[in-house]
Amino acid sequence: MAFMFVVMVACTEDTAYIRLDPELSTSQVVGITSDQATVIGFVVAEGPGFIQKGICYDTEPEPSIGDNKVEFDGEPEGATFSVTLTGLGFATKYYARAYAINRETTIYGEELSFTTLPVVPAVTTAAISDTSYTSATSGGEVTAAGGAEVTARGVCWSTSPGPTVEDSKTNDGEGLGAFTSSLTGLADNTSYYVRAYATNSAGTGYGEELSFTTFRILTRIWNVPGDYVEASYPGSGMTNWSPDNSPRVKSGMDAPDNLEGYVYMANASNEWKFATQPNWDGPNYGDGGGGTLSESGGNMVSPAGYYFLQVDAAALTYTAVATEWGVTGDATPLGWADKTPLTYRPGLMAWTGAVHLTAAEMKFRANDDWTYNYGSTAGNDTLDAGGSNIPIATEGDYAITLDLSKPLEYTYRADMWGLIGSATPGEWSSDQDMSWDPVNEVFTVSLDLVAGEIKFRANDDWAYSLGGDLNELTPGGDNIAVTTAGNYTITLDPWNFVATVTMN
Repeated sequence: MAFMFVVMVACTEDTAYIRLDPELSTSQVVGITSDQATVIGFVVAEGPGFIQKGICYDTEPEPSIGDNKVEFDGEPEGATFSVTLTGLGFATKYYARAYAINRETTIYGEELSFTTLPVVPAVTTAAISDTSYTSATSGGEVTAAGGAEVTARGVCWSTSPGPTVEDSKTNDGEGLGAFTSSLTGLADNTSYYVRAYATNSAGTGYGEELSFTTFRILTRIWNVPGDYVEASYPGSGMTNWSPDNSPRVKSGMDAPDNLEGYVYMANASNEWKFATQPNWDGPNYGDGGGGTLSESGGNMVSPAGYYFLQVDAAALTYTAVATEWGVTGDATPLGWADKTPLTYRPGLMAWTGAVHLTAAEMKFRANDDWTYNYGSTAGNDTLDAGGSNIPIATEGDYAITLDLSKPLEYTYRADMWGLIGSATPGEWSSDQDMSWDPVNEVFTVSLDLVAGEIKFRANDDWAYSLGGDLNELTPGGDNIAVTTAGNYTITLDPWNFVATVTMN
C-alpha cells in the first residue's frame, strides 16, 4: 500500500522573485568640446531601487559625489542615462564615473577619463609705429597658448575691417611671447586695419583691431631691373636683376602716380620688371597683358631700343615706347619738317651729335613725331616736355648732348667750341673757333701758336671749359702748355674728353 506525503511551504511576497545586487556601468564619453562633455551611464541592476543617479567627475582619479556631480533628471532610455558636464576647463584631463544612490549606499560605475579640447590662443595687438609711405611696424604678444602648441603668429591686415589670415599677413615665429611685425608692400595714402593673430590646433585667435593710414607719396621712384642692364650701361656699376643697381623711373609732385623715365636696352631681346623698392621686397610688377601690370606677371620682353617708360601706379598700367632722338627747327639743317638725328652713346648715357646750326631756334624731337619733344621753358640747360623753342644766337658747328638718363631731370648742351689762351692769336681775350671734322669725328682748328698756354672753351664763355691732361680733360681743368712756337692742328672730342695738339 502506497502513501503520499504533501509538504505545504508558504511563500512570502519577498521571495516571489530573485533580487539582484545594484550595479552600474560608465559606458562612454561623447561630445567632447573645450568646455563640456557628455557621459553615458548604464544601470546593470537596480537592486532595491535608486533614489538618485548621475555622473561625478574630477581632475583627479576616483571621483565621488563629494567632488563634482551632475544629477540625471531626464527620462531614461531603458537602463541608459546620459549627463552633459558643462563649465569644464579647456585642454584638461578629467575622470568620470556614473553613480547611483539608494536608501542604503552609493555605488559607482567604472572610471573613464577624457581630455577637453584646446581653445584658440589669446593674443594682443601692438601699437602701430614707423608708418611710412609703403610700410609700418606692429606686432603683438601671445599671452595664452589655449592648451595646444602655437604654430604660427604675426599680424594680418586689409583695407577692410576684420582682417584675417586669409588676407595679407606676416609670419613671426611660434609659441608664447611678444613679437614684432613689419608690414611692407603697402599703398601710399591708404587706410589699413590690423590685427595680431596666433594659431594652434583649435584654430586662430585674433587680437584687437587697430587702424592706420600710410603717408601720401609726393614722388615715387621705381627700379627697372632685368637681364639687359650690364650690357646696356657699361662702366656704370649697375648689374643685372639688381633693383638697387638698375635704371629708374620717377614721378613728380604734381602727379605722384605717374612715373616716367628712359631706359636703354642693348640686347637683341631684353627681359625686365618694375621693382617698387630698391630690393625685391615688393611689390614687384611684371606683364599682366594688354599694357597692365601684375605682381604675378612674367617678365616684360623687349627688343633692343632706347625706351620711354611710363607707368600709372594707381591703375597699374604702363607703356614702353622705343625712341630715336634728333634736333629739329629752323636753326637745324632740315628745318622744322624733319629731324637731324643724334647718336646714342651708352658710355655717356646720352644722345650726341655735331650739327651746324644757324641763328634761329630748335627743339629735340623723337620718332619724327611731335608726341615726344622737349624744349626749354626755363631758358637754361633744363628740358621740359613740349617746352619753349631753344634759341641759337650764333651760327656755327655745335656739339649737341641730350641727356635723358635722369627721370624728370632732362638736360642738354649745345656747345660751339673754340681755343683760347696766351699761345693763341687772340690770347685770353677772344676764341679761335673750331669746326667739325665729320671724317675723324672731332672738332678741329689749324693755326699758329706761340709758346704759352691754351684751353678749350665753349660758347665764348667761361661757364664751361676743358683743360688738363689731353687724354683725360676735365671741366675747368688746368691750362695746357705750348712749349714751342709753330703751326699746329688741334682736335677735340668733347664727349670723351680727349684732345690732340700736333705741330704741322
